[in-house]
This record gives sequence, C-alpha cells and structure tokens, in this order.
Amino acid sequence: MDTIIPVGGNVKYRITLDSGVWIFDDRKVDLETYFLDASGKYNELEEYTKSISKHWDREIMEGSIQPPTLKSERKYEKQKILNGTFGIPFGPFLRNASPAEDAEKLLIVYENGETAIPLAKAEELILGFSKSGKPLLEDGPVHVYFGDGSNKEEPITKVKEFRVE
Repeated sequence: MDTIIPVGGNVKYRITLDSGVWIFDDRKVDLETYFLDASGKYNELEEYTKSISKHWDREIMEGSIQPPTLKSERKYEKQKILNGTFGIPFGPFLRNASPAEDAEKLLIVYENGETAIPLAKAEELILGFSKSGKPLLEDGPVHVYFGDGSNKEEPITKVKEFRVE
C-alpha cells in the first residue's frame, strides 16, 4: 500500500504527506492518551516547553553527566515507539500548503466516498499512522480523527487524498 497522500486543490503549494516517516517526528501524539485530555487541543509551544523543562530539571537534579538511568530511559522511549499508537496533528501540514483566501472546506477523499469539513475544523484533525507499533497497512495509510475525538471509535479510514476547496 502506498503511504503517500497528496494535499491539493485550492492551495498555493501542493504537498504530499508520507506517513512512513512520522514516527521520527517530534509532533507525534500518543493516541492512547490524546483524547483523554479535556481540551483536545494540541499546543506545539506547550509541548516544546514541557520537553525542555523536563531536560532542564534532569540537568539540575543529576548534573550534565549521563548516569545509567538515561540509558534505561532511552530504552523505554525506544520500546514506547515500537509498541505505541500514534497520530500527528494535520494543522501544520495544512498551513504549509497555504490554502487560498477563498477556500472554505477540506474534502477528505477515501476509498468509499468523501467527507467535507470546514477549514477551521480541519486545522484540528489528527492523522493516526501507527497502531501498536505497526503502520496502518490494511485500512490506512492514515486514520483521520476529529480534534474533539467525536469519531475516536470509528475514524475515517483508507484515505486517498486531501483536497482544499
């Protein structure tokens, strides 16, 4: 199955999304816990701040040398990636495509039809790309979840294209 999904239509830049490389992206979110958050909003600055704060706290508490605990933490993170269920926010990709000012909706084209949603709601979409550490080969390459988690149990699957209109 092809993991490349085009984003086109009424955009300044036609881009392609490759779900095969998102496992290495720092913007990925754990779908097991993402929808448990009451707000449901992904804040890049907040995530970055938390990451840097955690690193800073470790430097203060343990010093700059690398104690054996860092090796076990690295191993835990690797294990988490190999067994995790992940998604990535669609908003940054949509902004990179630069929708035209007169664009109003995003059309999600999938194997059995299409779904249109307003661009404002499209900014909040989460694209699931991994389940239990494995890529979504059978009904993928991505699962589309609404930002509020309303379709968490039945995401849009078998996505072929995103088209801005």
